[in-house]
Amino acid sequence: MIVTKRNSLRMAAVGIIGAVALGTAGTAAMAATPAAHPVSATQKATAAQKTAAAKAITAKPSVKSVKAWQLFRVTGTTTGLKPGSKVTLQQKQRGHWVSLPASAPITRSGSYSLGVKLGMKGKNELRVVQGSTASGVFTVTVR
Repeated sequence: MIVTKRNSLRMAAVGIIGAVALGTAGTAAMAATPAAHPVSATQKATAAQKTAAAKAITAKPSVKSVKAWQLFRVTGTTTGLKPGSKVTLQQKQRGHWVSLPASAPITRSGSYSLGVKLGMKGKNELRVVQGSTASGVFTVTVR
């Protein structure tokens, strides 16, 4: 048999097509195999809710009203958050949440304590956050 350039290209193409066909057949066979434990959409939703519900932050200010730049504390507890990670105080300014330079680490027991000084007079809407988890909103009035 005389091997020409055309014949060698033809044999290479047939080999590649055969390899692809075998690979595809194996994948299709695996896809047709049923899962050992199928998970329903309801079970997935319930698992997602448990994960979301597992992370929580509570926050309570030590006072309801302070003078401008007077120190007060915000304390609370966390569940589902890593000890040592930091919680940060946020203030609502012009309709947007702004992080303030007040943060504290979460203790092993899940608690935290922040020292806070506010200068913006009037009612201040505040919350404590860590990542995408936030506490309920609370208000401190600065006079």
